[in-house]
Amino acid sequence: MPQLSLQQAFDLALRHHQAGQLQQAEQLYRQILAQQPGHAEALHLLGVLAHQSGRDDLAVDLIRQALAHRPNFPGAYSNLGVVLQGLGQLDAAVAACRQAIALQPQFPEAYSNLGNALHAQGLFDAAITACRQAIVFAPNYADAHYNLGNALRDQGQLDAATIAYRQAIARKPHNPEAHYNLGLALSLMGQLDAASAAYRQAIARKPNFAEAYSNLGNALKDQGQLDEAIAAFRQAVELAPDSAWIHSNLVCTLHFHPAYDAPAMIAEHRRWSLRHAAPLRQFIQPHVNDRSPERRLRIGYVSPDFREHCQSLFTIPLLAHHDHTAFEIFCYSSVKRPDDHTRRIAGYADVWREARLLNDAALCELIRADRIDILVDLTMHMADGRPLLFARKPAPIQVAWLAYPGTTGLDTIDYRLTDPYLDPPEPGVDEQYVEKSLRLPATFWCYAPFEDAPPEAGPLPALANGYVTFGCLNNFCKVNDGVLKLWAQVMAGVPHSRLVLLADEGAHRQRTLQALEDLGVSPQRVRFEGKRSRLEYLKLYQQIDIGLDTVPYNGHTTSLDSYFMGVPVVTLVGRTVVGRAGLSQLTNLGMPELIARTDAEFVAIARGLAQDWSRLAQWRAGLRSRMQASPLMDAPRFARDIEAAYRQMWRQWCATA
Repeated sequence: MPQLSLQQAFDLALRHHQAGQLQQAEQLYRQILAQQPGHAEALHLLGVLAHQSGRDDLAVDLIRQALAHRPNFPGAYSNLGVVLQGLGQLDAAVAACRQAIALQPQFPEAYSNLGNALHAQGLFDAAITACRQAIVFAPNYADAHYNLGNALRDQGQLDAATIAYRQAIARKPHNPEAHYNLGLALSLMGQLDAASAAYRQAIARKPNFAEAYSNLGNALKDQGQLDEAIAAFRQAVELAPDSAWIHSNLVCTLHFHPAYDAPAMIAEHRRWSLRHAAPLRQFIQPHVNDRSPERRLRIGYVSPDFREHCQSLFTIPLLAHHDHTAFEIFCYSSVKRPDDHTRRIAGYADVWREARLLNDAALCELIRADRIDILVDLTMHMADGRPLLFARKPAPIQVAWLAYPGTTGLDTIDYRLTDPYLDPPEPGVDEQYVEKSLRLPATFWCYAPFEDAPPEAGPLPALANGYVTFGCLNNFCKVNDGVLKLWAQVMAGVPHSRLVLLADEGAHRQRTLQALEDLGVSPQRVRFEGKRSRLEYLKLYQQIDIGLDTVPYNGHTTSLDSYFMGVPVVTLVGRTVVGRAGLSQLTNLGMPELIARTDAEFVAIARGLAQDWSRLAQWRAGLRSRMQASPLMDAPRFARDIEAAYRQMWRQWCATA
């Protein structure tokens, strides 16, 4: 480097670095270090460059070398915090950022990085404080506004989060991540049109932005635009073929689309497994669990939803009634924001493990160290599931139950729990799943409401209104053209009837009204309700006389809520497991007369019921009691059935030694 001084070389390297010309910058940094090995700035920025290139272990080493030569180097400490956070060393990351601030008290970048590290620890209040301090020192610091938005979003302050993201975008309009995260916040707020627009802005600025395509798919799905959603998911998978969660969004969504049958489902799930799970087989280790068939077993439950979530309507009655003399219960929780339900569920466990900050490899080792005998997945391909943990096979027996009734696609999942109605014991049914289907005697679900004093069903609305009100409070992604056609046929035979649907505001409401009007149903007969608290949602059933189910994906939790609130649901049996929920639930309730096998039967049942107000009033008054007396709410029986299934699995494993 004879023509350049060290300072000139460093300035040139920095220009290359800032322009994104990393190879040229690295070459110059190394030339500088060859002449002056203790050049702290070159070591530091070479470490930053290594981080940008995905070489975080090297980055830590280089930045620590810089600090060894210049101990009072706030910028190096701040960037060390960023790298350590990327490595999952969150305590050390926080400490490094605090050291930067101690050396330079008005250091906005260090405060912003501190906010990120605290956010990763789940310390949202502290993260928000740190990001706001960064903004005090640098009001136009776009990244600090962006990081503030992330912390506010995960704390649940969605209105404030959107303001922060918009502040970030105003200062750095071309940042695709800010548009993307604005879309996430808007999606959580139910502003799906605006969310879709934000995702499209992100994609316009970063055409290969796979995550934005995937979440655009989620927003489109929630609006019932399944063709467009699946196209967006497939684009995301093409852009990020190694992303398991993006591919999971696709396989999960296929269940809602009428065109996909069981063979198509299992084929896509097998593709998911081949691409994402198969490479992890090399990490599976032999299991040395004591093979005594009748000993006390260690059961592990894995979930991100041990909180106020519909999943807890079913996990709480099971966990509250486990036989702890025969089973030791472990819960591996990845809850972002624990609540009273989290604390209640933790009280039912013998051992509670906080797993959110553990990656799959670390959690696998923890589960092996806990000597879990049977590991139960409660989420799988749904939001925040951990299917790749199960691909590592941390327990000798692995089971899928609850949120995902279809196949997981994983050959490391040994069993899936089901019942004789979700999966009738008929030829060809069990071939629809990779796992072995183990049928519980009566029901896949055991339901218990959260509320100590849930609202009463109230009188039949038709008696006061003078007309029948149909309703469907299912997730709107279950509402498709075939469903609307079916409902329109029902309403055509019930003059003056009304329809209540649950859907956030957006263009999908108008599309639905237009589709129904084209089918002969006046828009004045249709009312939309937005999402609300669970208590207010339950009160909506007080305004509904008859529930109308969806197909190919029936109501699951919503139908159980409906029965509990005295509202019968007419169901149509679908071609896949998610379309046989109504069959299972109504059979367990002893109400098979509400089960249709054809469209014509569905229309006839619903129209006939709409003429029989006396029967509706009787059910209104007695459905809750009927449900409470059924297997659907018999928690002790359900727990014994589950435990018998676990014991059966375990004896089988012991016998194969």
